[in-house]
Amino acid sequence: MDKTIEETSPALDGGLDKLLTERFAGRVVRKDLTKLIKEGANVPVYVLEYLLGMYCASSDDDTIRSGMETVKQILTENFVRPDEAEKVKSKIRESGSFKVIDKVTVKLNEARDIYEALLSNLGIKNAEISDGYVRQFEKLLVGGIWCIITIQYRFEENKKGSPFVISDLKPIQMPNMDMAALFEARKGFTEEQWIDALLRSTGMEPTCFKERAKWHLLARMIPLVENNYNLCELGPRGTGKSHIYKEISPNSILVSGGQTTVANLFYNMSTRKVGLVGLWDTVAFDEVAGINFKDHDGIQIMKDFMASGSFSRGRESINASAAMVFVGNLPQGQSVESLVKTSHLFAPFPDEMIDSAFFDRFHAYIPGWEIPKMRPEFFTNQYGLIVDYLAEWLREMRKRSFADAIDKWFKLGNNLNQRDTIAVRRTVSGLLKLIYPDGDYTKDAVRKCLEYALETRRRVKEQLKKIGGMEFYDVHFSYIDLEDQQERFINVPEQGGGGLIPEGRLNPGTLHTITIGANGMPGLYRMEIQTIPGSGKLSVSVSGSLSREPVRVAFDYFKANAARVSASIHPTEKDFHLHLVELQNSGSPEMLTLSSLIVLCSAALAKPIQSQMVVMGDMSLGGTITQARNLAESLQVAFDAGAKRILLPMSSVTDLPTVPGELFAKFQTSFYSDPVDAVFKALGVE
Repeated sequence: MDKTIEETSPALDGGLDKLLTERFAGRVVRKDLTKLIKEGANVPVYVLEYLLGMYCASSDDDTIRSGMETVKQILTENFVRPDEAEKVKSKIRESGSFKVIDKVTVKLNEARDIYEALLSNLGIKNAEISDGYVRQFEKLLVGGIWCIITIQYRFEENKKGSPFVISDLKPIQMPNMDMAALFEARKGFTEEQWIDALLRSTGMEPTCFKERAKWHLLARMIPLVENNYNLCELGPRGTGKSHIYKEISPNSILVSGGQTTVANLFYNMSTRKVGLVGLWDTVAFDEVAGINFKDHDGIQIMKDFMASGSFSRGRESINASAAMVFVGNLPQGQSVESLVKTSHLFAPFPDEMIDSAFFDRFHAYIPGWEIPKMRPEFFTNQYGLIVDYLAEWLREMRKRSFADAIDKWFKLGNNLNQRDTIAVRRTVSGLLKLIYPDGDYTKDAVRKCLEYALETRRRVKEQLKKIGGMEFYDVHFSYIDLEDQQERFINVPEQGGGGLIPEGRLNPGTLHTITIGANGMPGLYRMEIQTIPGSGKLSVSVSGSLSREPVRVAFDYFKANAARVSASIHPTEKDFHLHLVELQNSGSPEMLTLSSLIVLCSAALAKPIQSQMVVMGDMSLGGTITQARNLAESLQVAFDAGAKRILLPMSSVTDLPTVPGELFAKFQTSFYSDPVDAVFKALGVE
């Protein structure tokens, strides 16, 4: 028994390494080898691993050692460091031909009617290149590709242009992809093992991350497998948000924050060429706060593209399948909790982009604040798939769809509109493509993906509700299990809405009210009163500049009309201390008189308000009732805060048609006709 434990317990890592090397022979690499060489050579990961996969795909130490030497030699001899560019140029001239590893970008020289290549590190700007390579590899024209190239030196007098000519070019990418072999190999892994293998393939060490963080890291990969997928991730600095789009896939491009143009991104009218969205699988924008369109119609074109995968320029209507990713940092020194309360989680975007129609096109929002900041131990030393093999497999998966996987076992709740449904289906499809590429998934697997998809879309919807108001009230996402017909609701952790109004009856003299705050939006306030033997004095403690006047008006009415409520109330025998708490940073409340009267009566009678009740509406000193303002939005705030009962003035009946029926049905509603009636209804006295 002991022996078995010894053999199996350390074998999680070793076991996964063994599985990978057996199932993906020649397609895996030890990621620490990549790190070792990466530190000394400024080349992308997929370039290194292409070479390491050729020479170090073995578990034999001697083979690895000699392979490492070979790779180092190739990089030493062929990889061009920018500071040694002149030395390499001289070598090309002296020997007539030389092989180098460099990033190649091609442009058309109209004057000479030839294609010319720019070699980034070598610093050659106009090396002649054959038309055939350009036709074969279109990406040479936009963004460029890392290649192994043979450069020849052909000097001719009176010849215009550069003497450097590219005679041979080989992109550092997998030449072909056997999907059937991959599907077969996947069958040897459990779900957990496969997720760990995927994360190791991207360079991460899964044992350092909690289950939830693993899913976030996995979600970063969805744009690489799903066409026209729009993803947003904002979080603290240093959590590796852009790493996967820059280093892991040769099919994605990272656009650093700053000025961009419609011509570069979508379509160049003068050259009649499609921009980045037509040439790359994923276009990621780094540092969203700095995005700035030179063209005034840039954001509108982006909105069109994100909604439909097509856009119009001039008379042209162009389709493209690129996924759009937006990553950026949350404001420093501000917690997510305070951002949720005082603003919204899209706040870092530039002002011209803060538009509910734009954000509504996001399929998911990854909570970057739940991923820990990267430390050296978070990067793996174990085996993983060569990133180039990974990238080609991910690209191949874009041709498939698992969007209908939900329908076999589940149905989406009625709060999801068409856009929500599309978003959830795409996220589920993307996650299943990553975890179960062979399509052999179970009900539980689909449930996990579905719950994650609902959460990441609801996070988008919660922010839209804050930006666009009642148009986006329906945020209570759920799904129905077709087997037991049970409806399960999905929450967003950072909202924490349900806890603002606790369950069960509160102490006498405690009440929740919703009224318009200084910011013009409905806010939730809690009133608490303590009574002590005294002579009928009132003291009020409030935060900031909140007005005490409504409370004093309520106290005067209370003293004059206490006998109408109950003969047992003697206002002159007690002192009252009222404390007002604003729960949602809404600023000074507009209406408080009626709520103050009810809470005074509750304290004087030592009788609690009905559980999870919210009071709305107001009154004058003479007892005239004022109806509640912004009823629909106020009810939405009440529901989000956890209210189950609502107390409304009779005059608010005229506003009920503005409230969605589904929202109104969530509450047990009572109506009052005068202040004393409101007191009785609040205390549950018939």
